[in-house]
Amino acid sequence: MGRVEAEIVWTGSRARAEALLAAVAPDDPESFDAEIVDVGGSSELRIRVIGEKLKTVRSTVDDLLACLAAAESGLDVIDGA
Repeated sequence: MGRVEAEIVWTGSRARAEALLAAVAPDDPESFDAEIVDVGGSSELRIRVIGEKLKTVRSTVDDLLACLAAAESGLDVIDGA
């Protein structure tokens, strides 16, 4: 059986990376690994999804991207207030 791997990398402030990670962590933590890495003057939120089927990995990535987008929109509203 093959293996499928996808990685999402978001770059920005460490505080925002931590908030985004907190937003997706409860979403199904067994289906992905995540870490925050400091790179230069910013931080990267790296999310790795590994599975045996492309369909499953794609579905997980889609869910994660939707959650990240919603969380980032909420942070934008809070930051703008």
